[in-house]
Amino acid sequence: MPGTSLETATLTPAPAPSPSKDRRWIVLAVLCLSVFVVVVDNTIVNVALPTLNRSLGASITSLQWIVDAYSLAFAGLLLAGGGIGDRLGRKGTMQVGLVFFGLFSAAAAWSHSAGALISTRALMGVAAAFIFPASLAILTSVFPDPSERQKALGIWGATSGIAVAFGPIVGGALLEHFWWGSIFLVNVPIVIVTLIAGGVVIPRLPKVAQHPFDIRGVLISTVGVTMLVLGIIEGPQWGWASPGTLACFAVAAVLLTLFTLLELRTEGPLLDVRVFKIPRFSGGALSISVAFFCLFGFIFLITQYFQFVKGYSTLSAGMHTLPFAIVAAIFTPIAAVVALRVGSRLVVTTGLLLMGGGLVVAAFNSEAGTSYFGPIIVAMVLLALGLASITAPTAEAVMGSVPDEQRGAAAAVNNTTRELGGTLGVAVFGSIFASSFAPKIISAFRPLPIPAGPKAEAHQSMAATLAVVAHAPHAVQPALQSVAFTAFHSGLQVACIAGAGVALMGAVGAFRLLPGRGAAEVETVREPEPCTGDLSLVGA
Repeated sequence: MPGTSLETATLTPAPAPSPSKDRRWIVLAVLCLSVFVVVVDNTIVNVALPTLNRSLGASITSLQWIVDAYSLAFAGLLLAGGGIGDRLGRKGTMQVGLVFFGLFSAAAAWSHSAGALISTRALMGVAAAFIFPASLAILTSVFPDPSERQKALGIWGATSGIAVAFGPIVGGALLEHFWWGSIFLVNVPIVIVTLIAGGVVIPRLPKVAQHPFDIRGVLISTVGVTMLVLGIIEGPQWGWASPGTLACFAVAAVLLTLFTLLELRTEGPLLDVRVFKIPRFSGGALSISVAFFCLFGFIFLITQYFQFVKGYSTLSAGMHTLPFAIVAAIFTPIAAVVALRVGSRLVVTTGLLLMGGGLVVAAFNSEAGTSYFGPIIVAMVLLALGLASITAPTAEAVMGSVPDEQRGAAAAVNNTTRELGGTLGVAVFGSIFASSFAPKIISAFRPLPIPAGPKAEAHQSMAATLAVVAHAPHAVQPALQSVAFTAFHSGLQVACIAGAGVALMGAVGAFRLLPGRGAAEVETVREPEPCTGDLSLVGA
């Protein structure tokens, strides 16, 4: 056949056995539990970094990799995990992933060195990459009706949003009463409950992909995405124009381009890349990426603001993010229902504008004396409402654009774009913050009678700055602290305004790409065939 094309067609549910209506919601609860443990582990470790520094003697670089090893392995292997679930069975893939996630969590808890913890964190990320896409693909198979699926995705998305906020809270509470390994060991009972419940209530869905496994696609996509994420993670440290960063981005660009070209010519590809020509699919992936860019960038700075500027303890800082979790939990399912009535375009566009508004409020109301019960809560509520409006409709846009045999891979795309957006958000917000914060600190601290070593490190972070302030002559400490707080506010302000600009551009993209009320919500692709000709979009 000289070529294949995308078409507009009715999306037919897979002829898979579907559990009863009542049982579906029990299945959803199990899937939400599996997602909760994976997402919580992406954020819980941040509050333990000072403790790990003291207990394991971890350097600044080691602490960074304790956090990043998980994200790097998770993002790099998501597409592989989704494809394996499509071919070998989604329930089995998720269950095996949970087993290894529990084992590696226990190993992380009992690590005796920073190197061992980094290794086990990376292995946890590998296991998570097989859990997350399988759970989302199972959800879409168990809820074939679009209206029910949208509601289920709303609950699933609310769980993910709650987990993001609860990570610091759970971590802070555990660290106040137990040793640092408890933040990893707590995963084990959750995994055991999820495994047992999943084995009982999740139906064994048939393997939906009949083609040979695309090993070439797995290898190329894994290395390509890993190099892209590595470049994003290390860009702020190495320098965005450094040879190492540019090499990572160049290798990623070459490999992902090669992946695209090869997948177009592969029978039974890991991912039918033609789905990116469907505006609904691309719009969903773009929107969720922008949302997590803004969210993770904001969380990265606001948690430092709570601890270093407001002086909250680790647990208190986590508790002060609770309004975000509550609002996200309540409004994500509501937004999913609203999207069914008015279309995903209006809901997602509004959500991105709300997130941008929240960042603007935070930008101009983050001084040391700003009341928590006021602008800060308003900023968090706006961001939570925005994320709630985006999560379920974008997941439905991505998952509903592909046939059942590609849903594991589509779920991987949905989750990979979230990871890329979140990782890029931390890197970009952090870099913009540092570009404003560091010069002010260097200028203020230059004339101080402080040893050269601490003085040279003071501008690297707010924690380092306050450590130097604590050892400065008592007479100048109040003035230096004021300078530090002002510099922090300036950096947060610039970063949040830049993030609001990204949210605005994302809103424009969502409005152009996502379907409005009454528009066809069922674009999908035909069974992929080897392709050598044009790829054109035609009406059915």
